[in-house]
Amino acid sequence: MTRIQTITSTGALVLSLIPMAADAREMIADHTARKQPLTTWGIQFEELEYRYSDDDEEVGVWSADAFYGTDDLKFRWMSKGEYAIDEQAYEGLENQLVAQTPISAFFDAKAGMRFDTPEGPDRTYGVVGVTGLAPQWFEIDASLYVSDEGDASAELDAEYELLITNHWIIAATLDASVAFSEDRQIGVGKGLVSTETGVRLSYDLIDRAFSPYLGVVHERKYGDSADLAEAEGASAEDWFAVIGARIAF
Repeated sequence: MTRIQTITSTGALVLSLIPMAADAREMIADHTARKQPLTTWGIQFEELEYRYSDDDEEVGVWSADAFYGTDDLKFRWMSKGEYAIDEQAYEGLENQLVAQTPISAFFDAKAGMRFDTPEGPDRTYGVVGVTGLAPQWFEIDASLYVSDEGDASAELDAEYELLITNHWIIAATLDASVAFSEDRQIGVGKGLVSTETGVRLSYDLIDRAFSPYLGVVHERKYGDSADLAEAEGASAEDWFAVIGARIAF
């Protein structure tokens, strides 16, 4: 083989390897991208509503959630509040900042801090809990709190959605709180503190991003918590008609 033939053969071999190298680089890049967790974020108002009670009380209520992170580790800021419209004052304001990570196919564990501005002194809590989808498609959020005063409590939020059509949805909710010690300064007695149950009929206007709803909510305090509320001139039990919307970004 002459030198020219050798050079020509080598050049042809190199040229044939270039596409193979490019394909290999694409495969490596694609595999690397798939291994890297996808970062997501979002903001939603699970409840953004006006309530009118059987005692003519008007209240603005919200329950909001913002998150940022991956499927493996997510950071969430959750805010709940009730604003008495006539008194122009907050009846309750709660904010939580937690980190959340999967512990099973359907449940995540969470831990963080909660900051409350109730009627009375402010409170700060440590938070641990679980959140996820239970059998029969119940959405569950269970939390254990320990305050800066050393008082422990627990809370369970549950929701079930029944799809009537692709747009009409009935949502039933239950929020229950239990205190393992009393904190009279903020109106909390030992035992079952309160429950809030609700039924809301919503209509999806924009693909679950905006869903106005109507509903009814029942609030009740129990035991020493009810006695403390009545001693302050507040009601221990209320029914509310509600109108609002679920909003997601």
